[in-house]
Order: sequence, then structure tokens, then C-alpha cells
Amino acid sequence: MAQTTTEKIFSEFREHSVAEFFKKNQQMLGFSGKTRSLTTIIHEYVTNSLDACEEAGILPEVTINIREIDKERYIVSVGDNGPGIPEKHIGKALGQMLAGTKFHRYAQQRGQQGIGASGCTMYSQITTGKPVKVISRYDTKKISCEITIDLKSNSPQIRNLVKEEGDFGHGLAIEAEVAEVKYDKSSFGVYEYVRRTALANPHLQISLHDPEGQDHSFPRSSDIIPAKPVVVQPHPLGISTNDMIDFAHREREFKRVSSFLQERFVRVSAAKVDELKQLVPDVDFNKAPSELQWVEAEKIVKAIHNPNVKWIAPATDSVKPIGKAQIEKSLTNILAPQFIAVAERSPKIYKGGIPFMVEAALAYGGGAGKKAGDLSSSEVIRYANRAPLLFDNSGCAISEAVKAIDWKRYKLKNFEEEPLSVLVNISSVYVPYTSAGKQAISNDEEILQEIKNAIMEAARDLQSYLSGIRRDADRKERRKAVLRYVPQLSRDLTELAGKGSPKELEKTLLHLIETKYSSEIESEEGEAEAKNGKNGNGKEEKEEDEVEE
Repeated sequence: MAQTTTEKIFSEFREHSVAEFFKKNQQMLGFSGKTRSLTTIIHEYVTNSLDACEEAGILPEVTINIREIDKERYIVSVGDNGPGIPEKHIGKALGQMLAGTKFHRYAQQRGQQGIGASGCTMYSQITTGKPVKVISRYDTKKISCEITIDLKSNSPQIRNLVKEEGDFGHGLAIEAEVAEVKYDKSSFGVYEYVRRTALANPHLQISLHDPEGQDHSFPRSSDIIPAKPVVVQPHPLGISTNDMIDFAHREREFKRVSSFLQERFVRVSAAKVDELKQLVPDVDFNKAPSELQWVEAEKIVKAIHNPNVKWIAPATDSVKPIGKAQIEKSLTNILAPQFIAVAERSPKIYKGGIPFMVEAALAYGGGAGKKAGDLSSSEVIRYANRAPLLFDNSGCAISEAVKAIDWKRYKLKNFEEEPLSVLVNISSVYVPYTSAGKQAISNDEEILQEIKNAIMEAARDLQSYLSGIRRDADRKERRKAVLRYVPQLSRDLTELAGKGSPKELEKTLLHLIETKYSSEIESEEGEAEAKNGKNGNGKEEKEEDEVEE
């Protein structure tokens, strides 16, 4: 009887493809809500365009056209001047989940899993039944086709393929018809996504033609193309025992554990391997990596984390931030604030041995913050590898870090009502997103603390600026109050003394007042310079970070 029951239960046992999984769980890819779904489609296509252009060393130009053809039904077109996609890869790049150039490489790019563009193809297919139309121009070729996904096998289906030879330039254009989406001008809409993309990518020229017939153009403010992403090896400090076993058992080209450690991870020299040998004498470093056991790997990992073993920080060329000068240019160009403070932290190690870097900027006054008539409020602008994060704000490490800061300490009495934009960008080969939708960063302790430190570093400069503004305002009020009594005082004093000219005395008093306030300004400026020089070596900065922690 039991046997029959078991067989009956498992008679429904089935295998499913990853495409079928995401069809059923499309919200995991960001397709949840009509506004968000449309923004997600633009996000996936634009980030792919930017990655392709940068890797090819091309200054990116991206055009977006959104046309409404029925209620909550649109045709979305995105074109770029990138290198294009070769014919043999075009199907898998746009019609197969977990296929692409990014997932298997340790190179910093906006995309990570090889899901995004294929997810858009799937969404077009399941909401309208239509394929995506693609034109790829590369070398001396032009490929036009229509692509869908066979969801059961997670394989691309290409139809109406047309090949042409000639001088067509280069680039990729995708057109998708999608339903159950909505275009609006909210802070979660396509326009805001485009604006924020332009803000973090000053080398990008991007334009949007919206369904209302309006054109929005964001010209590039820099001709500097970000350096091509460097493929790196993981740093040993972030490696877990499972990582060590996984790497060791996967490698077949190394004959010994010692050579495997030196070649598979950065900053591991022969001398460092000798240090590890001294700490774990019962582990055979001459055995094949494929023979490494869990207990042995665990001992090696513990030795790596031994406080007596000093490690060199990861190489900075593996992490490509926006850069202080570029952030300042971009903020000035788009927000035109009264004041900008930018903090760029040194690279740190995240679990898995992956380096990451945080940069933060504060823009105050002018066009900074959110505007509602004459009222201003603060805004937090989140990025990961220069790509905007518009959704899942409450579950993101950046939002948590901003909330955790005591803003009153930095002369901001009510953070929510200040004309302030807080920009934070995390750069890494691997960004720990909370979901495949890539809209929030996991609240891992080391990342959260590093974000806080970066924001606080920028906030100290803002504090000095605001203190100066308030000192100037107080000084002007005091000066104004004193000057109000000078004419009367000049007349009364000369009358009491019985001699002198009220006009001459008034002139003398005005000179004394101006001299006093000028010397006050010079003294305050000297103190500020001395303070900046003292903090220049970073020691006091570190102490302030620790106090805040």
C-alpha cells in the first residue's frame, strides 16, 4: 500500500527549464507592477548597450523610443552604436536564460547573470505573443531577425533571418512589443531612470522619445571612456571553505595545492604559501588540488584569516568607479547644485574574495533634491556599477546606511526636508543583489559599514560648508545690527563731546567695523585650512568613522 502511495506521489515528478521558472516567477526579474515592468525593460537594454560599448572602447550613444499603441500596450525601441552581436551569438544573447559573456568572468560589468535581455524577450512573448525584432550591425554585416524563446527547453527560436553585406557601421537595435506596462513620470518611471543613468555615466549620450511625443536629451559631459573591465582572480581573504573546495576540485591544470593557490588567487606569493604551510603543517601542499579534502581546505582558510598573516589589499585596477572628477562634472551638468562633496573609498574585500569599492557624493542646494513647487526634500540616488537602482528601496544596504547616519551631526536639522541629493555607487566584479531583478543590494555588514563611511566622509565636507554659510549669515546679521546704530551714535558722541564732525566719526566707526569683520573672516579661513591640512592624512577621518560606528 505504501509503495503504491509513493509511486502515485512521484508520478507528477517533472523537470523544468530555468526559462519556465522565470515565466512563473517573473517578479524576480523585476516584472512586477506596470511602471516597474516598463522601466525594467529599458534598464536591461540600456545596461547591455553600455557594457558592450565600454568593452569595445566606444563612446556610447543610446536612443530610446516608446510608442503607445493601445491602453497599457507599447512598442519599445532601443538602439546603440556598440559593436553589435555576431550572428552565431545573437540567438543565445537575446533568447536564452543564463547565457552570455558575464556570469563566468570575474570582470566588473553592469550585467551579471545573462538573464536580463532574454527576460525582456520572454516578457514580450508572454504578454503579447510577439517576438522581439533585432538588427545587429557588425564588421561588414547586417543581421535582421525575430527572436522568441522555447520556454520548455530554454533555447532561442530565430525566424525571418536576413543577412546583408556592406558598410553599415556598427550597433544593435531591438524592438519589443509589450503589454501590461505603463509609462508615467513618477520617480520610478523611465524618464527618471534615464536621468539617473546620465548622472552616473557622464561619457554617455542618451535620448528618450516618450509616448507623449516629448524628446528628452542628455548630452555627454565627458569624452573619457571608462577603462575596459579587467578580468581578475578572487582575493583569498573573502574565500570560504566551500569556495576553496569548489575552486580546487574544478582546476585540472595545477599539479600541487601550492601552485593552485598562487595562480588561482591574487596576492598569494610563494612566500605567503610558506607562511600558510607553517600554520597548517598537517596539510600536504604538494598534493593535487582535486584531492583536497574539506577538513584540509577549512584549515587553509583559517590560516588565511590568521591575524598574524598580513595580506596586500586587492589591486585597484579590477574595480572601475565613476571617479571623483566625473561625478562632480555630472552633478554640475545635471543638478547644478550650490555645493558638491565627493568621497572615494579604497577597495575592500567582500565574501568570495571579490574586491568592491564605494563612492558617495552629496549635492546641496540649486537643483539638488526633489522639488515640489517651492519646497525641496532630500533624495537618495542608488547605483551599482553605474546602473541606477530605482526599486526595492527599503531592502537595500544603501538606504539602510543613509538612515543609520546622524545627519544633525553634519548640520542638517531635518534630513527629509533638505535640498540634498545623496549619490552612492558600489563598484565590483560581483554585486550582491537581493534578487535577479538587480534593484537592491544585500545588507552584508562589511558593505553596509563601508557605505556609511563613504557618506560620512562626504558629509564632513558638507558640514564645513554649511557651518561657513551659517557663520556668514550670523556675521551679516550682527554687522547689520551694529551698522543700524552708527549714524545715531556718531551724532550723539560728537554732541556729548562738544567737538568733532558726526560725518567724520561715522566714517571712522564704519572703518573699524569693516576691519573687525574682515579679520574674523581671515581667522576662520585660516582655521579651516589648518583643519583640512590636519585631516589630509586620513587619520582623524578614520577616528571619526569609528566614533560614528
